[in-house]
Amino acid sequence: QVQLVESGGGSVEAGGSLRLSCAASGATSGRNCMAWFRQAPGKERERVASIYRGSGTTYYADSVKGRFTISQDNAKNMVYLEMNSLKAEDSAMYYCAAKKSLCMVAGPATFTDWGQGTQVTVSS
Repeated sequence: QVQLVESGGGSVEAGGSLRLSCAASGATSGRNCMAWFRQAPGKERERVASIYRGSGTTYYADSVKGRFTISQDNAKNMVYLEMNSLKAEDSAMYYCAAKKSLCMVAGPATFTDWGQGTQVTVSS
């Protein structure tokens, strides 16, 4: 079992920046892929970015490429999401997630561990 706790959400104006953090604890060595998802009201949960714990290889949704950066500090069991040039459409609850299997498969149903989420609100 892996416990994930997100922090860093908040309210920001369009064009601003936020940095989300995810603290992982428990059986983290058994999780190869860490990811950030988001879900806005009335919309499906979508993967924003993911990273392989071993190689550091990253994946991004097209909507955030060039604006968001996922990173990790394995020594501290932390995953981060740096969000720049934020837009109103980035407003959502952001979740940290983990799984043992490959990051290339993006569906939320493939992830076994989830945090409680942190709210990001971007005003235009």
